[in-house]
Amino acid sequence: MSPVDTSPLHDRLAFARQVKAASTGELLALMQSPRRASIVHDIVEDLPAVFRADRAGDLDAVVHWKVTGRPDGGTDTLELVITQGTLTASLEPTRPARLTLTLGPVDFLRMVTGNANARILFLRGRMKARGDLGLTTRFPSLFDTPRP
Repeated sequence: MSPVDTSPLHDRLAFARQVKAASTGELLALMQSPRRASIVHDIVEDLPAVFRADRAGDLDAVVHWKVTGRPDGGTDTLELVITQGTLTASLEPTRPARLTLTLGPVDFLRMVTGNANARILFLRGRMKARGDLGLTTRFPSLFDTPRP
């Protein structure tokens, strides 16, 4: 049984705590299993709920997250469109990105659950950024991630 058995859509804090308690190997196995698709889907569905419109202000940006390490060797690309204080998230990118962030599946899970700091991942080279690097420093503050 996987150490992560809940969904962020059902209980965001419990999901974050399970990610925190899991080892790197367990999280990697989870993200290379058939459950990856549903986990990524649920995270995308939950992003608007943790988006901080008050911090976005007049920001107008398209951000792509590329999560590597799919079982087939591919990458999941999440598209986040921020405009007029709203966030739309999708697994079907349709617009050119102002900023593209690329990271591995374990770091992605840890970052979206508040178990890893995006700035530190970037500084340590575990998250790559292409495009508007100024937006890279502002982007993490636009989300109210759980504090497990």
